[in-house]
Amino acid sequence: MELQYFIAPADQEKEYERWRKSAWDFLTKTLGIDEKNLQWHEHSKDERAHYAAAAHDIEFNFPFGFKELWGTHNRTDYDLKAHQKLSGKNLAYQPKDGSEPFVPYVIESAVGLDRLFLAVLTNAYQTDEQAGEKRVFLKLPANLAPYKVAVCPLAKNKPELVKKARDIYEQLQKNLGSGVMWTDTGNIGKNYRRADEIGVPKFITVDFQTLEDDTVTIRDRDTTKQQRVKVSAATDSL
Repeated sequence: MELQYFIAPADQEKEYERWRKSAWDFLTKTLGIDEKNLQWHEHSKDERAHYAAAAHDIEFNFPFGFKELWGTHNRTDYDLKAHQKLSGKNLAYQPKDGSEPFVPYVIESAVGLDRLFLAVLTNAYQTDEQAGEKRVFLKLPANLAPYKVAVCPLAKNKPELVKKARDIYEQLQKNLGSGVMWTDTGNIGKNYRRADEIGVPKFITVDFQTLEDDTVTIRDRDTTKQQRVKVSAATDSL
C-alpha cells in the first residue's frame, strides 16, 4: 500500500519527519506493536534512489530477523518533473497566497499489508505458564480483537444459568454487536484457553452466585486475574 503526499519544497524536512512519526505511532499506539520489536533503518546514499533526498524503513523483528515493514521516502520533485517533461503539461502548483508557483515534492509512505498483518500476529503471540501448564494467548489490543468479550455459563446443562448468560450476552451485543462471543463447550478451563488463543480480552462467567446477587466473574486475558463485579458494571465497562 502506497501513498504519495504532495508538499511544498520548503516543508520537506518537517513533513518528512511528520510522516515518519505517523508511521511509528500507528504501529505502536494503534496496532499495539511493542517498540522493542521495531527499529529504524536509514538508507545510505548508495541504497536509496538517486533522486531521493532521504529514505527510512521501519523494520520489525520477525521470527526470521528484522525485516522491512514500512518505508518513508522523500522523492523530491523528480516524479512530477518527469511527468511534466514527458507529457508537456505544466504541473507546477500556484499557491493561493499569490507566491511563486512550484513543482511539489513527494513524500512516499509505503507499507506491505501482508507483512503488517504478520507483524501484528507475531507481536501478539505470547506464551506463559499457568498452573504448571504452558498457555498460548494472543495479546491483541482490544481495538483489534475480533471478539472483545466472551460470555459463558458455568454449566450448559443448567437452564437457569444458560438463560442468565444469554441475557447478558444479548445485552452486550447491543453495544458490541458481533464483538461478543458465546462459548459453553467443555469445562471452564478449556473455554478460557480457547478464548485466550484467539485474543479475547475479557471473559465473563455466569455461575450460581450470579443468580443470587447478580454478580459475575470477569477474567482478564493477559493477567488471568479474576474479579467479582455486578452484571451492570461488567456490561457498562465493555
